[in-house]
Amino acid sequence: MSRAPKVAVEDRPEPDRVTGAPHPRETLTLIGHHKAEAAFLDAYSAGKLHHGWMITGPLGLGKATLAWKIARFLLATPQDDGGMFASAPPEALDIPADHLVSHRLMALSEPRLFLLRRAWDDTARKLKSMITVDEVRKMKNYFALSAADGGRRVAIIDSVDEMNTAAANALLKLLEEPPPNVTLLLISHQPSKLLPTIRSRCRELRLAPLGAEDMATALAVTGDAPEDPVPLAELSGGSVGEAIRIMNLDGLKLYAGLVSLFATLPRLDRSRALALAEIGAGRGNEEKFDLLLMLIDLFLARLARAGTLGYCPPEAAKGEAELIARLSPNPADARHWADLAQGLANRARRGRAVNLDPASLLMDMVLQIDQTAGMLAQR
Repeated sequence: MSRAPKVAVEDRPEPDRVTGAPHPRETLTLIGHHKAEAAFLDAYSAGKLHHGWMITGPLGLGKATLAWKIARFLLATPQDDGGMFASAPPEALDIPADHLVSHRLMALSEPRLFLLRRAWDDTARKLKSMITVDEVRKMKNYFALSAADGGRRVAIIDSVDEMNTAAANALLKLLEEPPPNVTLLLISHQPSKLLPTIRSRCRELRLAPLGAEDMATALAVTGDAPEDPVPLAELSGGSVGEAIRIMNLDGLKLYAGLVSLFATLPRLDRSRALALAEIGAGRGNEEKFDLLLMLIDLFLARLARAGTLGYCPPEAAKGEAELIARLSPNPADARHWADLAQGLANRARRGRAVNLDPASLLMDMVLQIDQTAGMLAQR
């Protein structure tokens, strides 16, 4: 039997690219993270450039964009020899798009940069699910070679969360004994799950969620600026990557449909509930099914938070504030919604593990939400 032809490099998906968005190396402007940029620049200007930097925050905030911006800056900025004719300290991390380093990074041809990410599996014809120890060894071998110009080198690890145990241990050894003139930029979406020894050997740059104004500016760069950025900022948790996913899957309309459906609680409109559940059913609708699960969980979390804190967040859909105020008017009711959210999340995980019919799972979740609303209305 003949083997299937190998997938050409240019046709392979990139594991660190958000669908529908430019790759982080293609984005020269970073929106809303001035504090993190300033913290790195201050350390650089003070001569206290750490060998390991961990850039943290939820998925899609711009961590990879910052990592590429730092790499571009380090590789394009001449090292200061401390002489009397040394140039003034840089005031920003910005490097022009027409700089040679920018061109080489864009083409992934910069010899002083090592990009560590999930590799392509030619046998399975898909990306590997984890970063393996073999990939970390390639990076260590790369650093064992002398730089062509004897200057600085940079590695971007996107993301360190995707390393298996052996790969994480190999990275730890590299952090414990870093090669000279090497800066490691580790991207982590969930740093609490990493080895404490890895975290302790890095300086952290924590990125905060974007507000609505910064969200609009960031999305404008991708060509997808919304008319009203507030709902997207609320539903995405301030993550540009998540906002793009929501827009690509018509998530604003889906969430508005959920709010409209839940407005009928505790007398659920079952025909509308069935229609909503069918959206996530069938082959090819897996992404919308996942999004619906996320939006239901988010709605319940917003109910719990509003009842506990005593005020509603900015509306993510028309009529949401009134609905939240009615369903979760006090901390006691908020506790019920929080417990339900946890229970439904566990049920969703079990249902997906046994390949439960998506429409049935969604319908069951909606019915349990209706049952809880009815119970609270009778108190």
